[in-house]
Amino acid sequence: MKVKRLYRTQHDRKLAGVCGGLGKYFNIDPTVVRIIFILLIIPTAFLTMPIAYLIATFLIPNEQDVI
Repeated sequence: MKVKRLYRTQHDRKLAGVCGGLGKYFNIDPTVVRIIFILLIIPTAFLTMPIAYLIATFLIPNEQDVI
């Protein structure tokens, strides 16, 4: 049984690979995750989502470190 792991992608990254990794983890297109992220930036006053992205960058391991 293969365990599903969350990691930042190496090949589908625009900044740090967080949205690409979330897309792979939830089996959805990473572009959809990026659009949702951008749409959530507006109601959170441009502060909460970028901080969450920065924290995720440090907490979620890089793909090459996991595999």
